[in-house]
This record gives sequence, C-alpha cells and structure tokens, in this order.
Amino acid sequence: MQPKPQHPITIAGAGLAGALLATLLARRGWAVEVFEKRPDPRRKGYEGGRSINLALAERGLDALRQAGLQDVVMAQAVMMRGRMVHPLGGGEQLQRYGRDDSEVIWSVHRGRLNIALLDAAEAAGAKIHFSHRLDGVDFDARRARFVNDHDRTARELDFEALLGCDGAGSGVREALRPRLALGERFEPLGHGYKELEIPPAADGGFRIEPNALHIWPRGGYMCIALPNTEKTFTVTLFLPMQGEPSFATLPDLAAARDFFARDFADALPLLPEFDADWTDNPVSGLGTLSLQRWHLDGRAVLLGDAAHAMVPFHGQGMNCAFEDCIALDRHIASSADFETAFAGFEAERRPNADAIQAMALENYVEMRDRVDDADYLLQRQLEVKLAERHPGRFMPRYSMVSFTTIPYATAFERGKVQRQILIEATRGRASLDEVDFDATDALVRERLAPL
Repeated sequence: MQPKPQHPITIAGAGLAGALLATLLARRGWAVEVFEKRPDPRRKGYEGGRSINLALAERGLDALRQAGLQDVVMAQAVMMRGRMVHPLGGGEQLQRYGRDDSEVIWSVHRGRLNIALLDAAEAAGAKIHFSHRLDGVDFDARRARFVNDHDRTARELDFEALLGCDGAGSGVREALRPRLALGERFEPLGHGYKELEIPPAADGGFRIEPNALHIWPRGGYMCIALPNTEKTFTVTLFLPMQGEPSFATLPDLAAARDFFARDFADALPLLPEFDADWTDNPVSGLGTLSLQRWHLDGRAVLLGDAAHAMVPFHGQGMNCAFEDCIALDRHIASSADFETAFAGFEAERRPNADAIQAMALENYVEMRDRVDDADYLLQRQLEVKLAERHPGRFMPRYSMVSFTTIPYATAFERGKVQRQILIEATRGRASLDEVDFDATDALVRERLAPL
C-alpha cells in the first residue's frame, strides 16, 4: 500500500460515481476533495441530467453494500420483476428477468440516490465544493484550476491524483486530450429520447403494474416506463432522429398526439399531462463513447461515463460506474503508487466496459424488435429450461449481467456461445416439446465450461 500523499486526491464530479468513490477513499483515510460544477442538490434541489430514475442491479448493490448504503437506498427503491410487454394489438405479458423474486432489479430515484451518496462522502471525511467547474489542469505541476460560474471567482488546487468522475462531457478528459492519445471515439446512435410522466391514479396508487419495467415495442422504436416511489412512472420514448417515423416527423404537438394515438394507444390515456410534457421536455441524443487510454501515468484517470458512456438499454451505466469505483479503490489500496494503480484499473475495467457497451446496444434491438416475436419467446423459454438443467454451467446472459458480479467480458463471450446453442436447438421448432434435449444438453456440456 502506498503512503498517504502530501496533497489530496482530487475528484472532479460529485454525481453518483464521484460521491461513491469519495466515500470509499475517505474511509481508507485518504484526504479527498471533490469539485462539482452544479450547486449542492441538498440546498438547491436536484438538477437532473438524464432520466430521473435508474435500474439498480447486483453490481450496483454490491458497491452500495461496501459503502454501507444498501439500507438507505433500498428503502426508496421499487422492485421490477421483469418486462411487462405491451404489444401493438394489446394483451400485455410479463417476461420475468430471473427465476423468482430473488432475481429482480430495482428502480431508484437518481436525485435521492445522489443525495444519499453525498451525505455518506461528507460523513466519511471528504470535502465537497459545489458550483466549481474544472477550468484547466497543469499536469506537470499537478495543479487544477476551478471556476465558480456564479460569482466568477477561481481557485487553484495542488493535487496528488486527479480522478475524472465528471460524466460524458468530462472536463478532465478535455484537459487530458492535448497530453494523451486517448483514442477517443463517439458513435451516435441516431436515436434520441423524450421523457413523459404517468401520474398517480385518483386513489393515490399506481395506474399500472408497479413491479415491472413496461415496454411498448414497435420495431425500430419503443416506449418504456419505470416506476417511482411517488406512484408515478417515468416514461421514455426512444425514436430515430430522422426517417419515418422519427422526431423529425413530429414537428408539433398535434403530430405527436396523432403518433401516440396510432402507435401507443393504450399508453396515451395514462399520460394526462402529455401536452405539457411533450412541449416542455427536450429531445436528447444517445451514443457510445469509448477510449483506448483512460489514464496519464499516476497523475489522472477517467472512470464511469467520462471513460465509457453507453446507451441506457441494459440499465447498466450506473452499475458499471459503481463497479469502476470499487475496482479503482481496490487498486489504489493495494498498489505501491498511483501509476501502478491506474494501469491495473484500466487493464481490468476497459475490456469489461467494452463488453457492456456492446451488450447495451444489442439490448436496444431486443427490447424494441424482439420481445414479442415467437422465435425470441421460444428461445427465452429454452434458456430458462437449460439454466434449470445445467446449474453452474448455463446461465442466461441477462442473469450474468444483472444478478451476479461475473465480469461483463465473460458474460458477453459466454452469451455468444449460449445464443448459438439456443438458435440451433430451436431452429424449425414451434415449442419446447419439439426440442431435442439430449442433443441440446450435449451441446451445453461440450461448449460451456462450468462457471
């Protein structure tokens, strides 16, 4: 373990990852200072970025347990057992995520979670400075400059290491760009999103099934709805930016209403504030950010969305960032110096970030195009059956990602093998009764090593 430095570890960004990392490092006795460009949400009110609620899975829960925050977060979480699919022709259907209620994910409020993490960071001894935007870094002198955009004051701070937890628009990444060949690549999805809200019912309860993530798949686009503890649902329309249909073909409120009346007829009555939500809430873009380098020797490192922003369709952005925090804390604690720690962290996490980014993109196609297809439903049935027949060897990819801490890269590669087995076993078949289980069992034993 390296000796404690003269200057503090400095974290840019006091969002979910920055606050959690500050808690972990401060608890180990490091001097930690955090700078956040937004005002303190505990005093100014939460100024959200993307969706107000998030899907918390086992990786995120594992990190919260290690920070001692599981109980306070779970007290405000809503269980989601699976996907409630709403086909165009009606007749909703629940597709469970796992075997039973031991394998679920949780809808959590981004703002309340951030506040809980900020409180924990300060309780652990971290100092948090709000309304301070990173304005420049002298990496040779290990000095960072921060500006308060409200009163235009500036301050400079000497740091031992600068940790970039400041999101997809990272100021630390911007400062690193002239000094480091980042190998930066941003791939826009070509689809955007707009948020709406389902309010509570007249009796104060939920208007639709609360313990599910609702999906209205429409082939190429979709709506989803996640429950909140206030008995509301955050509804998100994902739609291409161009083409037919697209946000470009919805130039006004009347066109949007007609579109929903045609393609989401059962959802529209649940949205009494549709007109105001559509008018007031912007269309935001989506994309994947990847880097070939995450750190500058022992002086700076990027993590979370600053290093690997992803599309939200596997619900793993926050969970992946939390796992980054756990890994970086572990490498710092066990390494002789920051350079060794940062190199080890990047070597461990970059392949896993690449894997979950790819799986998130694949999951968008599955959610919008496949969840109501007969071939998908048969493969899903077989997947569950094979998991029962081969415990410890065959585990659905979604389960590996959401209900375990198996490395994302392992889940990705095993998922490819398992998908091929499912395709071969169900080709030309209409039901599980027609599947040759002897041959399929042999494929599982032949192609999949025990987990």
